[in-house]
Amino acid sequence: MALRAARRLASCSRQGRLLLPSPAPAPAPCNRTAAPAAAFLHSHATSFGYKQVREEEKSKLVGNVFSSVASSYDLMNDLMSVSLHKLWKDRLVSKLNPFPGMKHLDVAGGTGDVAFRVLERIKSVSHRAGTLTDTEEDTHIYVCDINPNMLNVGKKRAAERGYNGEHCLSWIQGDAEALSFEDGSMDGYTIAFGIRNVTHIEKALAEAYRVLKRGGRFLCLELSHVDVPVFKEIYDVYSFSVVPTMGELVAGDRQSYQYLVESIRRFPNQEKFAQMIQEAGFQRVEYENLVGGVVAIHSGLKL
Repeated sequence: MALRAARRLASCSRQGRLLLPSPAPAPAPCNRTAAPAAAFLHSHATSFGYKQVREEEKSKLVGNVFSSVASSYDLMNDLMSVSLHKLWKDRLVSKLNPFPGMKHLDVAGGTGDVAFRVLERIKSVSHRAGTLTDTEEDTHIYVCDINPNMLNVGKKRAAERGYNGEHCLSWIQGDAEALSFEDGSMDGYTIAFGIRNVTHIEKALAEAYRVLKRGGRFLCLELSHVDVPVFKEIYDVYSFSVVPTMGELVAGDRQSYQYLVESIRRFPNQEKFAQMIQEAGFQRVEYENLVGGVVAIHSGLKL
């Protein structure tokens, strides 16, 4: 029943899209140190929800949040979004348009939700073709997450789905701001509900640009800013009153879900984030609002 209600809500959600004018193509970086230092200027303080903390503290605090909620992460996502997060991730992967032989990186994807969808879409394409090609054998999906507890949840889910023997699925502990992958090595990059938790969004975007091949697509699914006045009031009450209480009752952790709500409000709005993606070098930058801006999918191409 909840899923049927979710689908009805998704179907009547207000959607919007902004296409920004593309800048001149950015020169290909020779290595990680080639990016201008000005792109990474930042203060020595940053936000953790509504609190100001030292930069070196934020990653530790965020790590503690996700270590705390890892075991109940999927259940809480179902409850908080009325299972809509599944439809949002389906939409994200449909925009990616996965293909056999692709090298794909899913960042902050420890539970495997997006990676499994990418893998299943690729298998579906191959099955429709009726053959297992050498190109499909070259497919590789990397799940990168800074938190080992989230990766453990994903590995367990992979085993439950029978993916343990999949040579094309790798689990990597790593930092979105300092990826271990080579320049120009990925056809696609996704990050779902993760980029607002990094300390320096600009660095994460620069790393996404660096690891993508020319023609590669960047896609980000993130909780965003509601743009319907009446709905915004209802959403604020739900966010600040219901979500932390739900976290306390279901996950035994009110504080982590209070941080979740606050981090959404501190995240740049849709247009500002689109501008940041463009400034990282991406072209054909656009975004799509879902459910009136509760979430947005931003995309860009490395050309």
